[in-house]
Amino acid sequence: MKEYIKNQILASYETKKKILENSALIDIIEDVATKCVNVYKKGHKTILAGNGGSAADAQHIAAELVGRYGFDRPSLPSLALTTDTSNLTAIGNDYGYDKVFSRQLEGMGQEGDLFIGISTSGNSANIITAFESAKAKGITTVALTGRDGGKMAQMADVAIIIPSNDTPRIQESHILIGHILCDIIEKEIFAQGVR
Repeated sequence: MKEYIKNQILASYETKKKILENSALIDIIEDVATKCVNVYKKGHKTILAGNGGSAADAQHIAAELVGRYGFDRPSLPSLALTTDTSNLTAIGNDYGYDKVFSRQLEGMGQEGDLFIGISTSGNSANIITAFESAKAKGITTVALTGRDGGKMAQMADVAIIIPSNDTPRIQESHILIGHILCDIIEKEIFAQGVR
């Protein structure tokens, strides 16, 4: 069992090593961080959504921005579309599950906001329709995916694609990138700067 545990840790490390060694992917992450910072500097918000474990990641990232990440500072507006069970069940019942995020974006998203859709496959129908709604409202879209990026990578303004086909490794890397974004946003907005 110890070897199995060590192999799981090694697999996670190897995925992160691939990210670290991919300068193009590092540039994309930096671009997304810059876009997020600019959204906040212009008085707008980030909006996130995902399914299953990716829903938890969306909530986690939004909570870090609204609450705090590394130090005490004013709250930043961030919204996870996965948290309101009344919205999710009403929209799912009345319009279909593929509309649970797009309908919320129609009501709460504004031009100048930034939407991060999270899906390990890149093919979640409800995230794809959310991208369509976001585009219609002038909201910048970011896909946080894995594998080959799926349909989301083609639709998004920017796609961060984790170089793995293994869902747990993709999810572990998504939260790492989420933490990096939160750290950069917080430091850049509140004048500590990233060194």
